[in-house]
Amino acid sequence: MQFTTKMIPLAGAIAFAFAGAASAQEQVVKIGHVGPISGAIAHLGKDNEYGARMAIDELNAKGVTIGGKKVKFELLAEDDGADPKQGTAAAQKLVDAKVNGVIGHLNSGTTIPASKIYHDAGIPQISPSATNPKYTQQGFKSAFRVVANDGQLGGTLGRYAAEKLNAKKVAVVDDRTAYGQGVAEEFIKGAKSKGVQIVAQQYTNDKATDFNAILTAIKAKNPEVVFFGGMDAVAGPMLRQMKALGINAKFMGGDGICTEALANLAGDAVGENQVVCAEAGGVEEAQKKGMDDFRAAFKKKFNADVQIYAPYVYDAVMVMVEAMKKADSADPAKYLPELHKINYKGVTGNIAFDNRGDIKNGTLTLYTYKGGKREQLAVVK
Repeated sequence: MQFTTKMIPLAGAIAFAFAGAASAQEQVVKIGHVGPISGAIAHLGKDNEYGARMAIDELNAKGVTIGGKKVKFELLAEDDGADPKQGTAAAQKLVDAKVNGVIGHLNSGTTIPASKIYHDAGIPQISPSATNPKYTQQGFKSAFRVVANDGQLGGTLGRYAAEKLNAKKVAVVDDRTAYGQGVAEEFIKGAKSKGVQIVAQQYTNDKATDFNAILTAIKAKNPEVVFFGGMDAVAGPMLRQMKALGINAKFMGGDGICTEALANLAGDAVGENQVVCAEAGGVEEAQKKGMDDFRAAFKKKFNADVQIYAPYVYDAVMVMVEAMKKADSADPAKYLPELHKINYKGVTGNIAFDNRGDIKNGTLTLYTYKGGKREQLAVVK
């Protein structure tokens, strides 16, 4: 009896020692994610966060070894409310938490100011959805994106308005955010390059709900197309008010409006082939099965449909971890050079970056809406 009682603490000590040895062989790698989890476009922010969680869960289930140690990945998710001030506060919080890398932000207006904070801290940042060209034009070696930028997206839509919709007169509205203004400016350049006349240019904000004044001014100009630079939460009510005012113009926009949710937000005002929008990404035929499989797995895991950028977030996490594996280190200073050299086949296609951090050969997908559902028109480069 005495022998047994003495042995119990000894056995416990041995077990504890072994547990300590095991945990010493495991390292925690923290990956930050930032998006708007509150506010009008929370459905898009949650979609992005789910994409990150899916990647993290898969990596942990698979088991990854870096620098001879098994890695446990942790996702530190922050909400920026699509607000630049909140975005920089979230960025600083992640820097203080000593994250190994950041995926985000969703909006250009939060991504651009946050990028300086990550750059100054030497932390790599991959945005899955910020499209304003200024993001990668700042010269920050830590900044990357996995989607095409507004120069490609807005310009393509501008040319499409002329060549495919035969528009001669176009009205443009933007919400004055970094994203909305940027994509509208690029649309104007693309449209003008094809001889389209910009007959009206109006402005709103990303929280507005009443557009009667600007739409009445636009109606008087009788445009064939109204282009909106902004997000779906504003585009939906705008479409409803266009219908109420009897404006029959086609409605165009970038990836901010090009969501599954737009049909619900606009109701029957989404029309049949009334809306043409572009997603800053998209898969060509060879990648279609992989994307379909991803969407099915996503639906099963979260009981929610992919809104728009979850696959790009998922790929961004995988690309960041691939760079860590190639460097055999999760230290930002050591794996950052590998990100610049990366060549990774993801769900969304091949991912490699140019010297600015922009994706090489980024694709765009053009969509319309029929029967209240988003329907693909074409994948272009």
